[in-house]
Amino acid sequence: MASRGQWTAVGVVLGVIGFGLGAALLLTPEISRIEPGTRAPDYRVLGIAAPDTVRLRDFRGEVVLLNVWATWCAPCEQEMPSMERLHQEMGPQGLRVVAVSVDQSSPETVRSWVEARNLTFTVLHDPSGRIQQVYQTTGVPESFVLDRNGVIVKKIIGATEWDHPAQKALFRRLLATE
Repeated sequence: MASRGQWTAVGVVLGVIGFGLGAALLLTPEISRIEPGTRAPDYRVLGIAAPDTVRLRDFRGEVVLLNVWATWCAPCEQEMPSMERLHQEMGPQGLRVVAVSVDQSSPETVRSWVEARNLTFTVLHDPSGRIQQVYQTTGVPESFVLDRNGVIVKKIIGATEWDHPAQKALFRRLLATE
């Protein structure tokens, strides 16, 4: 059986741990959740057509479908045709489809994958995968719909049919807003 002194020591240790955790929470800057209603974080990533650096803030003023994906991801490949159809239909109206590959392979590998599927929307490459931490994704594919001010309007985890009438209605509404 434990003595009163042992229980006092346990209490003191637990108190110190609790105080330390509380102080750490107070001193740590708040981590902003990336969710609908928040501004999309800026991020710098490489283009696959030309190895130029592109900043996501370069797309402010446009309605954007931002998709985080990988060539090895079957659900990503499944949703790409609907993204292409959406791009073909609504791109001329001002919708910007931007897909950021998190493949660790070379840009040439990603470019070949994209060309083999005749995808014509903007494809960027982040071999570090850091965009997944910045955008707090849980996996691939994961997508964000951004309004013209760079505010996240919708977040979708997993593959979806981007040219479904409900999705197109959302983009039409966003594109109509100046």
